[in-house]
Amino acid sequence: MARGDQQRGDGGPNRGRRDRNAPEERVDSDIVEKLVHINRVAATVKGGRRFSFAALMVVGDQKGRVGFGHGKAREVPEAIRKATDTGVIAGGPMRAVLETLGVQDVVAKSTGSSNPYNMVRATFEALKVQSSPRQIAAKRGKKVGDILGRRADGASAPDAIEG
Repeated sequence: MARGDQQRGDGGPNRGRRDRNAPEERVDSDIVEKLVHINRVAATVKGGRRFSFAALMVVGDQKGRVGFGHGKAREVPEAIRKATDTGVIAGGPMRAVLETLGVQDVVAKSTGSSNPYNMVRATFEALKVQSSPRQIAAKRGKKVGDILGRRADGASAPDAIEG
């Protein structure tokens, strides 16, 4: 192929540019998104203060998978969009994490810092060290069904985070 035949910018397959403003296509439509916190941030510049926003989001499929992310932008909707793309308390940030995880029966209490970023990170750390029903049953010498109990519809409760 002669150099003149190829169009400018056509570098071949998989060489297109990624448009940052184009919305990402979502494969899973059953993902639940929760906005945990929005923070207005001011940067002092020569001409005064420039405001931007930081958003903290939690996403999950309510079947045991959960994640969090944060994004910053000049406007709130853009910050929220960025937060959900990076990644889904029994009050506040812990509630958002547990609801998106799909946990239905839980009691949680946070002592100390009420910083939303730290509370979400602490919740994830707590979930990582959580014992699975299988581990608890093996330790007690019982069946997993005895540990989980049975729900009204006959199904057992979903497993917690695998890790």
